[in-house]
Order: sequence, then C-alpha cells, then structure tokens
Amino acid sequence: MNGNKEKFDLLAIDDLAEVLPKLIDWAIRIKNDEEALFDFKPLDGMTIGSIYEKPSTRTRVSFEVGVGRLGGQPLTLLANDIQLGKSESIADTAAVLSRYVDCITYRCFGHNDVSELAKHASVPVINALSDMHHPCQAAADMMTIVERSANENGHVAWIGDGNNVLHDLVLASAILGFDVKYATPNGFEPNERVMSKALEIAKRTGAKIEGFDDPVAAISGAGVVYTDVFVSMGEEGLSGKLESFRQFQVNEELVSKADDNYLFMHCLPAHRGEEVTDGVIDSSNSVVFDQAENRMWAQMSILTFLCNEQAWETYWELR
Repeated sequence: MNGNKEKFDLLAIDDLAEVLPKLIDWAIRIKNDEEALFDFKPLDGMTIGSIYEKPSTRTRVSFEVGVGRLGGQPLTLLANDIQLGKSESIADTAAVLSRYVDCITYRCFGHNDVSELAKHASVPVINALSDMHHPCQAAADMMTIVERSANENGHVAWIGDGNNVLHDLVLASAILGFDVKYATPNGFEPNERVMSKALEIAKRTGAKIEGFDDPVAAISGAGVVYTDVFVSMGEEGLSGKLESFRQFQVNEELVSKADDNYLFMHCLPAHRGEEVTDGVIDSSNSVVFDQAENRMWAQMSILTFLCNEQAWETYWELR
C-alpha cells in the first residue's frame, strides 16, 4: 500500500542512521516552506493508524495534525478501542490493521510489543514511544539542535534518568557526530546494550560519549542541557526513586556551569520543581516548546519517507 519497494520500520532512531541528517534537513525545509502546506500532499489517499496504550498530548496531536497536513487521514485507536494483546494477539492485530491502513504508529509500554507488531505487520510501523526507545522524540531533538546550531556551543548534556529518551538522544547524537555527556544516579544508568551500540556508531562519526554520576561533570561547558521527568509514566509506584535524584535537579546554579548560550531542552510534560525549576524552563535559553512543535515536522518527514519515499525524494529535489 505504501510507495516504498519494501517495508521499513522505525523502532529505534538508529534504524534511520543512514538518512537521519537528510530527514532532519527535510523537516526544517518543509517547516519553512509555506507553499508546501498547500500543494504537497504525499499521504493523499493514505490512512495512518495510531495505537495508544499510554495517554498522550504531543504525540497524538503532532501525528494527527502532521498526517492531515500531508493529505492523509489519521485514525486514532486508544487502548480500550481494540483487542490488542487482550482477546486478540499482537500478531493477529498487526495482520488485520495492515489490511486497512498504510502505516501504524504505536505508543506502548513494552518495547517487545512494538517489535512484535512490526514483525507481523505488512505496512511500516513507527515506535511512538516504548520503555526502551523514543525515536520520534530524538528526531525532533536533533532538528531543534540543528536549527539553532547549538552543537557548535559545546556538547549535549543529559541530567537525570537513564531512560528511553536518553537512549535515542545518545544514538541520534552519535549518528550526527555530536558529543554527549550524561549524568545519572548510581543504579539508574542507561541500558548497556544501547550504549554499546551508540559507542560503535560514535567511533565512525568521531563523536564522544561519556557517562558520569556527577551532574556538574556532565553539564560543564555544555551547549545543550537536557532533562526529563525522574519518575516516568508507569513508575509511580516506585517509592523513594525521587530521593536518588535529589542532586540532579536542573536549576539556576547547575546551568551556570554550562555555556552562556546553552539551550535548555525537555521532552515534556515537565514536573516543575522536581527535575527542573521554573527559572530554567521559563528562561530565554529554553526551547522546550520549539521541541514540541518540531515533533510534528520531524514526524512528517519520517512518515513521508516511510510511506512515500518517491515523493520524499521529489520534494527534496524540487525545493
């Protein structure tokens, strides 16, 4: 049903390693191309189905609006709307949906579930968030950094949990050759397999990746400062986790160690007063709402590439 010669899935951001720089440039270009919003409809006649096991603001709205702008029809399926993993297996659901839609996005809890869906779907599958990876967020993050040339001011610093957002942030940064220094409390380090993959990529691109348990070591001289909630959705029952992050709050004192022109990034929603103070997230250095907007543009680039690569290439050539 899609325009590609063979199906391609996006489960982690390194699945797009070979085209990520061009995908980001494409997203920036279409964001600033007012004419394209009227005459470029690469998803015309296509339906994009989106499954949500977790509540969502940015992911749902950015996909629905982005699909509409590309001429497609968004179909949103909430957890209680379908029998996925309940009275029907993931494999069977994948086979059925593939007969109706041209692409499936899946925001889920377990990464194995989106992998299983992709394995059995005959249309492209996009991981819209799992417990291990968040590739669409990483694409938007890289777009924001490239737009602002923030990588020229210093490395990307992550302060907080070794979670799914960090995983794809490090992978994407390594692909683009950006240096990363991350600081996590002891016991909350990122997945070793993902970090090993990122280090392999970094060897080819010249990026440097360093991990610390001291926020000051990671943030000193940073051009980008990034954090996320300390307690993610589904972890609310982990009593005492916040205590481990007491020294990892991104506040005015900590960001004073970064480059003067640093950008503050957060994938949102933010728990103000926990991982970040109002003074930082509301400062002139903050680009968190640019990030949120760029989710749509980056996903528009990804959707066009996966569902109609010919149109994606044609737009690049003509614009």
